[in-house]
Amino acid sequence: MRATLSYAGRTEKPRAQPIPVRVGGFGGAEGLARYLRDEGVTHLVDATHPFAATMSTNAVAAAKAANVPLLALTRPAWAPVEGDRWRHVPDIAGAVAALHGAARRILLALGRMHVEAFAAAPQHHYVLRFVDAAPVPPALPDHRLIVDRGPFTPDGDRVLLQTHGIDLVVCKNAGGTGAEAKLIAARAIGIPVLMIDRPALPPRAEVTDPKAVLDWLGHAVFPAKRGV
Repeated sequence: MRATLSYAGRTEKPRAQPIPVRVGGFGGAEGLARYLRDEGVTHLVDATHPFAATMSTNAVAAAKAANVPLLALTRPAWAPVEGDRWRHVPDIAGAVAALHGAARRILLALGRMHVEAFAAAPQHHYVLRFVDAAPVPPALPDHRLIVDRGPFTPDGDRVLLQTHGIDLVVCKNAGGTGAEAKLIAARAIGIPVLMIDRPALPPRAEVTDPKAVLDWLGHAVFPAKRGV
């Protein structure tokens, strides 16, 4: 099977991959549909971040327009367990609104895309953790920027929270295991979490295991060998 991996281009130095890679947008749903037709794509796998709502919505529309089957590979959402102190908000605006009041020390675990929105709550001290150094300083009057790449560990994130005196974690419900360490650490030391829920997406077929994607592709490419 011939495959191409498409990146949005927000990470400066992504890890090397064993298949061809393209970087950048497609020009909306119409541009993606055109790409699918021009490249003779027979199957589309949407493995974007659970909060990449625009890309995922475009993928559904483009797959329909180009008559290409689509399967979404997404991480299982996190769910609170005993010991968690979560408060749910629907989006970034809801998270900013929830931060009114006295100054706090906040781990803002959102990446760099939405940081500027929190300038509307300037009384807090924010600890930021980015994969890449910011091209311009974050627009927060009181912050500490840490450049680091996961996966992170619960013990390491526990030290991070305690070293910086964090009393609130703000994060998106990205799901999966790679970014879960901060939640485990927060649970262990009793720190509350402001959890931004996932955006609504159009109906689509979804799986949570990469093996299920390979099975889906394999049934299409080798139907006789798989008894279909």
